[in-house]
Amino acid sequence: MKIDALDHLVLTVADVDATCAFYTRVLGMQEINFGAGRKALVFGVQKINLHQFRHELEPKAERPTPGSGDLCLITSVPLDEVIEHLRACGVQVLEGPVPRTGARGPIMSVYFRDPDQNLIEVCNYSD
Repeated sequence: MKIDALDHLVLTVADVDATCAFYTRVLGMQEINFGAGRKALVFGVQKINLHQFRHELEPKAERPTPGSGDLCLITSVPLDEVIEHLRACGVQVLEGPVPRTGARGPIMSVYFRDPDQNLIEVCNYSD
């Protein structure tokens, strides 16, 4: 087998509406409704499905917990603009810009947290 790409991932969250508000306002993702009242956040050709804590859909992770996620998102926006936007949105920058290694090579990253305290990394590739 050969995996080609990531289609979606699932975040378990304490408050689906608060998560949607944060990811749409701060990260510019689009909130969508699908299935029987489910919500997801769409960006590029990927999405993040949201599960309400203690009301997750089956099958699910063995121990779904809000705040256990650690995501790295790629942007073409310069990181100084990202930091300015985060601060304007009242989001505390934890670290960055700092050099890291992404899937395709060297990146520069900025770190912050979402409402559930998931660690969010936004990066630029240097190519």
